[in-house]
Amino acid sequence: MKIKKYVAKSMPEAMNEIRKELGADAVILNSKEIKTGGFLGLFQKKNIEVIAAIEHEPVVKKNIPLEKEKRKEIYDSIPKQQVEHEQVLNEINQLKKLLATQSFQSEHHYPPLFENMYKYFISQEIDEKLAKQLVDKLLERTNSEANLSEEQLTEMIGEEIEKNLEHLSFEGIAEDKQIIQFVGPTGVGKTTTLAKIAASTMLEQNKKIAFITTDTYRIAAIEQLKTYARILDVPVEVAYSIEDYKKALNKFNSYDYIFVDTAGRNFRDERYVNELKNMINYDNLKVETYLVLALTAKAQDIVDIYHQFKNLSIKKIVFTKMDETLTYGSILNMSAIKDIDIAYITNGQDVPDDLLKPTKQMISRLILSRYRDV
Repeated sequence: MKIKKYVAKSMPEAMNEIRKELGADAVILNSKEIKTGGFLGLFQKKNIEVIAAIEHEPVVKKNIPLEKEKRKEIYDSIPKQQVEHEQVLNEINQLKKLLATQSFQSEHHYPPLFENMYKYFISQEIDEKLAKQLVDKLLERTNSEANLSEEQLTEMIGEEIEKNLEHLSFEGIAEDKQIIQFVGPTGVGKTTTLAKIAASTMLEQNKKIAFITTDTYRIAAIEQLKTYARILDVPVEVAYSIEDYKKALNKFNSYDYIFVDTAGRNFRDERYVNELKNMINYDNLKVETYLVLALTAKAQDIVDIYHQFKNLSIKKIVFTKMDETLTYGSILNMSAIKDIDIAYITNGQDVPDDLLKPTKQMISRLILSRYRDV
């Protein structure tokens, strides 16, 4: 199936162009009135934009190069029934996507393939403005070419996603930091994440580390960190007050890294955030604070959590539970829009194995991982 867009002064003129190029068997998929030309929105002309399709491309006789002749021989060697079956399946898949696009028409009125890409971004919970920006950039690059293949479209949009992430370092623990604090709402896996990063630091960099927990609200949390401390053979201190916290820091002053676990509470409760602000130090130049977020949360909740915690001098984000969702738009939203580094992503419960160090290429692949399936 060949799909192409035509722009003409009137519908009869567009129909003549379609008939000349695609033949009398062409069908009209979509048509609308558009404005073109002009200056600063003035003197624009009204035109008709028509999306047309033909089941089989018109046969044009050409001198077939030697390589094409070889491909034709291979093609002809495939049983005709198998070829026809594959063609039918491809056409059905294209029609399904076009129909799905027509049932979801955004206010931007993109051509079908681009509308489908925009729809996919929204389903991945990518911010609407960012989704529009990405598709608009793609339209600029392709000049709205309607007969692009999905492979070409996917590759090009992947490049646009990566451009939005070029300014980020995706750096883990900075070399000049000593106190690594983990904050975030309840249930995101802060303690397990802390243990993964700590174990990775010990194994890969041979660093001397210690643990402090200020999470005295849950006995289970203290026991969990103590268990990890025993496994890794590192010291751990429980801080019930700001004085305990300062004493623990002094005690571990000679260590390369001090990993600090904090209580997970309702992030919408400002008292909790204020308690965190008063309990631990954010001004020390040796301190680095990570906000731990779960990818299973709604995109808007993730943005709300970030705004609630950003006064705690958040430098980097750790995303958890990648293996429990198929929606990854929040990674792009936070890094591209909020301009904050993603230090790590976790994808399971195993310590320290299920810990990933992201790159712009990895994030792009994640975002587009399901595009060909929709």
